[in-house]
Order: sequence, then C-alpha cells, then structure tokens
Amino acid sequence: MDKQKYYITTAIAYTSGKPHIGNTYEIVLADAIARYKRSQGYDVFFQTGTDEHGQKIELKAEEAGVTPKEFVDGVAGQIQTIWDLMNTSYDKFIRTTDADHEKQVQKIFKKLYDQGDIYKGYYEGMYCTPCESFFTESQLVDGKCPDCGREVQPAKEEAYFFKMSKYADRLIEHINSHPEFIQPVSRKNEMMNNFLLPGLQDLCVSRTSFKWGIPVDFDPEHVVYVWLDALTNYITGIGYDCGGESTEQFKKDWPADLHLIGKDIIRFHTIYWPIFLMALDLPLPKQIFGHPWLLQGDGKMSKSKGNVLYADELVDFFGVDAVRYFVLHEMPFENDGVISWELMVERMNSDLANTLGNLVNRTISMTNKYFDGVVTDKKVADDEDAKAVDADLRAVTENTPKAVEAKMDELRVADAITEIFNLFKRCNKYIDETMPWALAKDEDKKDRLETVLYNLLESIKAGAVLLESFMPDTSAKILAQLGDGKVTDKPEILFARLDVEEVMKKVEELHPPVAEEAAEEEVIDIETKPEITFEEFGKMQFQVGEIIACEEVKKSKKLLCSQVKVGSQVKQIVSGIKAHYSAEEMVGKKVMVLVNLKPAKLAGVLSEGMLLCAEDAEGNLALMTPEKEMPAGAQIS
Repeated sequence: MDKQKYYITTAIAYTSGKPHIGNTYEIVLADAIARYKRSQGYDVFFQTGTDEHGQKIELKAEEAGVTPKEFVDGVAGQIQTIWDLMNTSYDKFIRTTDADHEKQVQKIFKKLYDQGDIYKGYYEGMYCTPCESFFTESQLVDGKCPDCGREVQPAKEEAYFFKMSKYADRLIEHINSHPEFIQPVSRKNEMMNNFLLPGLQDLCVSRTSFKWGIPVDFDPEHVVYVWLDALTNYITGIGYDCGGESTEQFKKDWPADLHLIGKDIIRFHTIYWPIFLMALDLPLPKQIFGHPWLLQGDGKMSKSKGNVLYADELVDFFGVDAVRYFVLHEMPFENDGVISWELMVERMNSDLANTLGNLVNRTISMTNKYFDGVVTDKKVADDEDAKAVDADLRAVTENTPKAVEAKMDELRVADAITEIFNLFKRCNKYIDETMPWALAKDEDKKDRLETVLYNLLESIKAGAVLLESFMPDTSAKILAQLGDGKVTDKPEILFARLDVEEVMKKVEELHPPVAEEAAEEEVIDIETKPEITFEEFGKMQFQVGEIIACEEVKKSKKLLCSQVKVGSQVKQIVSGIKAHYSAEEMVGKKVMVLVNLKPAKLAGVLSEGMLLCAEDAEGNLALMTPEKEMPAGAQIS
C-alpha cells in the first residue's frame, strides 16, 4: 500500500542578508512538522529555498560592488549553511535563479497574458522597496508601508497588471467553505475584512525601473514582479509545467498540504497565490499557516535596529538541539514569542540540564550501580501506594503519544513539546516517590527496585522516541545510551548547566551593549501552570516561620538545613539555597513556609516543609519575608 503523501514548504528566504534567528525559526518549525509526519509513516516532501530577485537585491549588490548574481550566490550559500547547521531535513533547496524555475515563470506569465488575466497599463502609487510592494495612499499607515512601517516613495511606470477581481468571489467562497485553509483564524479574519471584502484592486505584476528579475520574454523591458516569481516556486520546485508536461512528482505532491509562512506575508499567500493558482486551473494548497514572530526584547528583530540574534552564535553557546528546543518551545501558536540570552540560559539549566539531562543520567547510573546495566520487569509493587505510582507513570507514558499527536494535528508544536517534557517531569517525580536509593539498602526490596528502574527506562525511551522530531540528535543520544537490553556503561552529559553571568560576559565581548536613554522596569513572564480551584489552594498551609538554627548539609553542594520555629513547633527544612545564602545569615530570618508539605529525604536529611523564594531571570533567589514584623506561626492567606 502506498504511503500517504505530505508536501510541506517554508517561505523562501529573501537573499538580502544573513538570516537572523527569527528567520531561522521557520525552517526549524517546518522541520519538526516534517520529521513528525515521517514518523507517522507519511511520504514527506519538504521544500525550502531562496527568493533572489528584486530591486532591493539590485541595490544591495551595487553597494557591495558585485553583480546581483554574485551577491545572491553568497547569501544563498550562507542561508543554506545555517539551514544545515540547524539539522533541518529538507528534500529540496530551490533558488529562484535556477534556470528551470526562471523558464517556467516566463511560461506562466505568458499563459496568464494569453488568457486575458494579465494586461498592460501604467502604475502610479507609493512603493516600498524592502517589501517590493505598491500601495495606494489609503493603504498606508501614518504615511508609511503598512507591512514593515518603513518610508515609501512615489512611483509611476508602465506595468502589467493581473485582474484580481475576476477571481475574488471564488476565493471568498473557498475560504468560507474551507475553515482550515488559513490558520490561525485571526489571520483569516484579517485577510477577509481588510482586503477581500472591501474589494481587490488589480495587482501590478511587472516592473521596468530595475533589471534584476526574470525578463518577460515577449516584452523584455519588463521583469516579472518578484512575488509572482517567488510564489510559483511551490509548484516549479516539484516539476510543474504550464505547457502540460508536468512531472510525476508534481502530479503526486500537489496540492501542498502545508505552506508555513511568517504572518507578515500572509496576504501574498492567502490572496495573490490562490488567485494565481485559480488562473492556472490548479488546486489550492490545503492549508496556509501564518506563524507569529520571534522577538528580541520588545520588538521585531531587524538588522537596521541592531537587535539581531543569529543561529550560529546561539549554537556556539548552547548547541543545535538546545536552540531548536528554545525556538520551538517558546513560540505560542498565535502570539509572538520572545528570545534573549538570559532566557536561553534559564531554559538550558532548568528544562534541558535538569529535567531531561539529569533524569537520563541518574537513571542510567542507578541501573549500572544496582544491576550492572541490565534490568527486567519484575512487576513488583509491594503496596497500594507503589501500585498507584506505577500505574500513573504507565498512564502518562501511554497517553503522551496521543497528546502529542493531537497537538501536532493542530500545528501546536510548542504544546506538543510541553507534553513530552511533562512525561520527563513525571519520571523525575516517580524517582522522588519511589526513592530507588532507599530501596537499594534493603535486599528484600531488590525486585521492587528493578521494577522501578525498568519502568523509568521504558518511560524515558518512549519520551526520547517522541523527541526525535524536535531534538533529533538528543533523541538519538538518549536511545543509544539506553541501549537494547543493556544501558551504556558511562552516561554522557546531555546538557551542561551554564552560569548566566559568564555567558553574558562573553556575549558583551561579542556585542558591546548600546546605552539606552531610559531603562524600563524589569518584568519576568514564566510558564503558566494549570488553574487550580480555591478548594485546592485551601489544602496548602502557609505560615510565617523563624529560622532559629541553620547548617550546611555535608553530602550536598547546594543544600542548607534549617530549624524553623512555626508557632510552638520546630520544623526541619532542607532548601537548595546554599549558593545564595550562608548558614549564618539564615539565622533570625522570618520566612514564608509551606508547612504541610509531605516530608521527604534530601541528601539523606529529612525535610518537613518548604521555604518559599522568588527567582529572577538570572536564577538569583530571594527568600519571601513578611513586609511587617509578624510572629512565628502567623497564618499567611
């Protein structure tokens, strides 16, 4: 039985300069979707490439003192190098300067002209060179380009036009009858209300004021408008021929299953491109997803603004898979995401080094220490609590693939990764619940210990398999260490913790900071946890405690053991705050205590509660203390 096909494309990158991490996000996102579809058994064809014509390129080449072709050759090579660096599994990298593409664009232009969809006239309006787009005065925003916000210039020239209005009603009907066609829905509403329903103007599809473009072969003073040239890559790249000689691949793969694009070019892909396809009598793509932007600080990344982060620099600091994880995990489905060096370090340390890396390392280490690297399922759970935690881990492990599939079907890639990491977090919790190191001290508990480690290895393996679409190298490393029947003798550190101060020092050496006129108050956004009810909150008992004694935990580099007076009781609480407070300065502090936390042993020391702290983006901790003098035992509500 033949596999079901899946044809996915990115927008082709414009060769005006080196792509920043915001541009790179798209190819990584597309790669994750393509890899996931392959894992489901689809016959995937994944196309990306470069958009290489237009006035902006001609000007850039002139500034650089090279020909336009020399200029785009250099930038296209740079783009492909970064795509390869990020371990993206594209099947074809198309360039709009490819001879076969240029030939087809000329044939398509002639076909549309011959059938009356394109006619010659004059264009007078406001032109945005960076966007390669004309606008009427009414379309401008504060007199500037509505897409990029830059200055526009008046322009008048002879041009060919496409009769957009001829197909507008048909496109409106298609969008209304195919709710999945434009995603997210907000993008669809924007296109309908701002462009289609008010009425489409005919579109300028040729230029005469510059030469760097595909010539209109029957009127060589004109070059083909860059968007008509660029958009057709999606069909020319898989063998379309408007003369009727299309390849078998085109017949198999078209229509595209997904065009993945940035939200800033949604108009070209959901209005112009479908209308061009209608005029060519071709099916429309099944879905167009306009993803949000990845922002640096509080604005869109822009070379002209000087706030650009590049993938290769980030990889040098964090590694390929860490950067892949960050850009995929931090981008919401519909809203813009934010990237910064500090946030990268925080994610590296908390999610990758701790939640994932430490989990794999200590599970393999315990398997080697207690069973020489080989465990089997003894199916031993010696009480109801043990049965319950085993069952819960199995349930999470079994349900995670279904949850990931549901999220990926909706293109909610960040949520899919969260589901996988929820499984890893559940594994860590399982270790805390079962305490393998305690089981190892009792020979009668050996079969239970082996069952625990078997369950852990199986759950980690399931998570690692799912992780392949998003972090392929990390997935392969984990599966190799877990082995087939025997774990590796010495586990590899997957992700090393980083010191944010050291990282920022190196970053400043690379990019000296620019003085700001006024610094805004720092705020931090953290991952939102599931809502709880007031009844659930009411189960937690918070009181003011007074630390009456404190000492370092000898077997730990991180832990302090405090004796905390809460009312008439004294509780022993172990906290991982040694890097931020000395034992001496803890004594006498009034602190916020979660007093009814189930006791647990940390580094062999019993802890009977939790001290509450605040943490900033750099990982600095501060104990939560009452604003006014309060007695030990005072209720916090």
